[in-house]
Amino acid sequence: MLVVDSRIHIPLTDVRLSFSKSGGPGGQNVNKVNTKVTLHWNVASSPSLPADVRDRFLRTYKGRINADGDVVIHSQRYRDQIRNREDCLEKLRQLILAVRHPPKRRKRTRPPRAARERRLREKHRRSDKKRLRGRPPTSE
Repeated sequence: MLVVDSRIHIPLTDVRLSFSKSGGPGGQNVNKVNTKVTLHWNVASSPSLPADVRDRFLRTYKGRINADGDVVIHSQRYRDQIRNREDCLEKLRQLILAVRHPPKRRKRTRPPRAARERRLREKHRRSDKKRLRGRPPTSE
């Protein structure tokens, strides 16, 4: 069971894991052992995710979800399969934690009067500087 927080628990039967040979350091061992872990989890059909969290997850991570509705996570950080498996589950947990609460609504604010005046003063100063770069007026 993957425990995300007090209200979200994902049974490991919902998660499909596959293993393959990973790249990187490891010498001859890397050519013999399937240490890379790929995790597939179908977000759309998972009953363990509350509807509001599922909607935020699908909206936030739409680029990470394939055509079947699966989130695919890879890990080949470690040289052994067990730690890579735990790393994949932790990555999934972090993705869910990031969307479990709705984002706070932004309160619209107006810039203070002093800031507006400062900005306009700076614009006039820049304008004057550039105007003075031109040819001086000819007096006849």
